[in-house]
Amino acid sequence: MFSYVARSSNLAPYMKATSVVIANAKPTLAPLAPVVSNPLLGIPAPQKSTEDSLRLSVPKTGFVQASSSLFSSASVRYAHTDIRVPDFSDYRRSKTMDPTANTRDSDAERKTFTYLIVGAGAAGGAYSAKSVVTYFVSSMSAAADVLALAKIEVKLGDIPEGKNVTFKWRGKPLFIRHRTADEISQENSVDVASLRDPQQDSERVQKPQWLVLIGVCTHLGCVPIANAGDYGGYYCPCHGSHYDSSGRIRKGPAPLNLEVPTYEFMDDETLIVG
Repeated sequence: MFSYVARSSNLAPYMKATSVVIANAKPTLAPLAPVVSNPLLGIPAPQKSTEDSLRLSVPKTGFVQASSSLFSSASVRYAHTDIRVPDFSDYRRSKTMDPTANTRDSDAERKTFTYLIVGAGAAGGAYSAKSVVTYFVSSMSAAADVLALAKIEVKLGDIPEGKNVTFKWRGKPLFIRHRTADEISQENSVDVASLRDPQQDSERVQKPQWLVLIGVCTHLGCVPIANAGDYGGYYCPCHGSHYDSSGRIRKGPAPLNLEVPTYEFMDDETLIVG
């Protein structure tokens, strides 16, 4: 269809023309001027772009519509009836190629393949994610040399009765005291209600003769002196905290008893701390 419309309010009723062109019909327009084909668009390109040559550039065959007006640019619109419709047959499954066949008959088989691919991908993704998480978590764990220092093994036979031996454990002093029967009896007879940090002696030891403590004063982190003080246990000379032979605070500014670490007896002669 060819339309020519004047949009001026006074001339519009008198300046309107319409021409219909039918595909493969007998030519009704003026002969075409020589044109140069455009290989990119696949359509003949007019040599002139003015409104007067627009009518002459219209092809003789095929659906086409041209329009122009006094106050707007001219345009030509083609029907593009020669464009090839995309064919996706190469991407379709063979069981769905027949338009007359019922696709529900092959639905289960096609879904099985899809589910298999999705399941395999999910399993592979989960395994990869697990490997990545394991790698990062293991990279944040303690090194072998740090783990080696996390525990200490002590031979109890090397500690004589009545003596306190100091070891280094995790960067802190570790006190292991081989108590005498008099010390054990003395600590069990203490009135717990009179203590600043009430604890029974039996709560602080696994075996009465062995006392295991972290040798850090609970006041300001100093290291107490063993077998000293008013109670014969430990004495911190920095600020005058006195502990008994069970590691309980008895006098001075320290608020709490000496800490008891985690330990276990492997046998009567071996102690593992940590």
